Amino acid sequence: MVKKKITSKKLYELLVNCRKPAENATYMQNRNPRNLEMMRIAYRPDGYHLETPGRRFWHKLVVDKSAKGLTAKVQHYTGRIVLESSTEEWSLAKQLYRTYDMAAYINFGRIFAQRCLEAGIIEVENFNEAIPGGKLDKFLKELEKNGLKLTESPQYVKKHAPDTIRMDKPWMIQND
Repeated sequence: MVKKKITSKKLYELLVNCRKPAENATYMQNRNPRNLEMMRIAYRPDGYHLETPGRRFWHKLVVDKSAKGLTAKVQHYTGRIVLESSTEEWSLAKQLYRTYDMAAYINFGRIFAQRCLEAGIIEVENFNEAIPGGKLDKFLKELEKNGLKLTESPQYVKKHAPDTIRMDKPWMIQND
């Protein structure tokens, strides 16, 4: 049995040719690390049942109120801050009369929702309780009005063959 020796140049050409798509195929490479979360098939931690407010989320909205203003963050379940913004930022504070009044909360809600959507975050889990008609309530309503969902979709769980009830697959387009 005779073995052929493959040179490094030949090996490189073989690898390059393997990665080329077919002539009639549509080819796309997704480089988004949170793509599986958006498709609802990624791992979502359960946490412990005694935890409050729980840990069953991919992204959580964290709102910190202070005497000077409002800070909003989107936190990943790993603990990393994905997005953070505040009414005390120079660019926002310069446009606001006060950084802690009702108008500031409403306008900050619009800006924060826009920044979330630009970052590719369309759903966050909200554990903040707001008094109806209060500043925080207006902020949360403004987030929803500008396209940010404050609840996350359920995780897709593959069903076994004997199961009778099956969820719709997240990647299928629904005709409503």
